[in-house]
Amino acid sequence: MNAEAQIRIGRAAKMLGVSVDTLRRWAETGRLRTTRSAGGQRLLPIAEVARLVDERRRAAADRPIVAQSARNRFAGIVTRIEKDRVAAVVEVLAGPHRLVSLMTAEAADELGLRVGDEAVCVVKATHVMVEVAAPRQG
Repeated sequence: MNAEAQIRIGRAAKMLGVSVDTLRRWAETGRLRTTRSAGGQRLLPIAEVARLVDERRRAAADRPIVAQSARNRFAGIVTRIEKDRVAAVVEVLAGPHRLVSLMTAEAADELGLRVGDEAVCVVKATHVMVEVAAPRQG
């Protein structure tokens, strides 16, 4: 493995949000593969770091959400999905409200969305615009 495809253990620890000691323990237990530089420094292949990041992301996704700050939650039915290779437009009818979300196609696939499915739209915005109609003539 060439030097370009490896990073020092300290940098890997920062990327993963763990201590250097944790990475050393993982290497000792076989959870992580490391090598040594000519000067004796412990190196991690980038592929190992990517694998651990992916493992942690997957483990975090399995945890149920028990609280959140968003208060605008609209339960409804998926009425339209338009998807290409990159993006997806998902429309949800929630009571009198029609909500449209633009997301990645990958996110839509991971959610397994289908027209007719129940879904909850969570809206959290930093800006809310208010419009006022022109006065009625007559």
